[in-house]
Amino acid sequence: MATQDILINWAPQETRVAVVENGAVQELHLERTLERGLVGNIYLGRVSRVLPGMQSAFIDIGLERAAFLHVADLHPPVAGGRRAEDAPLVPIERQVFEGQALMVQVVKDPIGTKGARLSTQVSIAGRMLVYLPQDTHIGVSQKIGSPELREQLRGRLTALATQAAQAGAGGPPGEIGGFILRTNAEEATDGELAEDIAYLRKAWALVRERATSRPAGTLLHQDLSLAERVLRDLVGESTQTIRIDSKMQFDALQAFGRIYMPAAVGKLEHYRGERPIFDLFGIEEDVVRSLGRRVELKSGGYLVIDQTEALTTFDVNTGGFVGARNFDDTIFKTNLEAAGAIARQLRLRNLGGIIIADFIDMTREEHRQAVLAELRKQLARDRVRTTVSGFTQLGLVEMTRKRTRESLAHMLCEPCPTCEGRGQVKTTRTVCYEILREILREARQFNPKEFRVVASATVVEMLLDEESVHLAGLSEFIGKPISLTAEPTGSPEHYDIVLI
Repeated sequence: MATQDILINWAPQETRVAVVENGAVQELHLERTLERGLVGNIYLGRVSRVLPGMQSAFIDIGLERAAFLHVADLHPPVAGGRRAEDAPLVPIERQVFEGQALMVQVVKDPIGTKGARLSTQVSIAGRMLVYLPQDTHIGVSQKIGSPELREQLRGRLTALATQAAQAGAGGPPGEIGGFILRTNAEEATDGELAEDIAYLRKAWALVRERATSRPAGTLLHQDLSLAERVLRDLVGESTQTIRIDSKMQFDALQAFGRIYMPAAVGKLEHYRGERPIFDLFGIEEDVVRSLGRRVELKSGGYLVIDQTEALTTFDVNTGGFVGARNFDDTIFKTNLEAAGAIARQLRLRNLGGIIIADFIDMTREEHRQAVLAELRKQLARDRVRTTVSGFTQLGLVEMTRKRTRESLAHMLCEPCPTCEGRGQVKTTRTVCYEILREILREARQFNPKEFRVVASATVVEMLLDEESVHLAGLSEFIGKPISLTAEPTGSPEHYDIVLI
């Protein structure tokens, strides 16, 4: 089993995490303080207004704007916490009243002038489970395989939840609550599930304790920060060290770990080195490279990665690799190396959705199967669920990877303001001819004394040089002078025609 180190670079405005295996970065995680949402936060709110006509209420949870609670999001006051689908809703005015203290959870962030949307049906997410403390339902993700497997997992989870309740693991004895097993827990061991159950019960016990001792408008539970999620989600048996460069956060993680993840506390280290922690393994360079379109392979081949809204494509090329005995072996070795590189780039860039890999065409079936086996082997290390469909008739490998968060490129970058995300701009000559056509069009509609063109310096230079004959001919044809003004900071495609 490959060993891994986790490096945490913390700053007040941003937290960055790198998972390093054998000296190579395998995963990058990023969280910015100003971009952390409220979804998942649990508050003790106070009802400020009840609106029977809208079957809604406004709840003060201590934010700038009151939050919104609809009657459909009220926890059903029935046995087991589950209302029959055809049962009528109890009117909101019969369930809540102004001034009432109410435990609520944010299900939708505030947008523009709208406040956050709330629910009283509380759930707390763990690494492998979602805890429903007001419910008794034991469920399994519908995305998990066959009905037989789901039933087997449901039985295991029910037994573990009952054992935890009887033993009082993480919470009061006797309280079972409801659980939903997430997709990524399909192959989880009983030990891992029991650990998650104890963590979630502890979290809920703390929420209830705070709800009885704090005033309305108080935050009772916040979704874990990235540094805390590292202990919950990323640390495993293969983790050797977790190094963090902030003493304050190191102390906070130790305190969090002692309560919820005692097995991980011994792996925590406070990094005191003079060099920035991300310089230890050249991670800053990896961040830059992970935004590039081309990825070099050690053999001399390379990948070209194109990310679109619908899918991501990987194109494999031999490049300068000519070291094998014959052409077939050259292609095979390049494709084998590319399979590992593709799996790593998926993790590093956090690419999700539909993925197409265009390997170099292989004539031998055993080579194709070997490359496919290597790809599946490398993808098996991925924490995120990935499905490989195999080679198509066109020689492409189709796969899907679950979207868990925004890709690294979407988090760090935005579309180019010049090309608007197209990846290319019009040639200077194309823009020149557009200007000449626009002047002719305007000359037919208006009768100014002069046409003044304001464009980028490269466009103006071409109009004065290579296209000067056409510009002079147009000026003579319309009978008006045409002057040119260069705008050094302007986009190559942008221009204005001013009528004087």
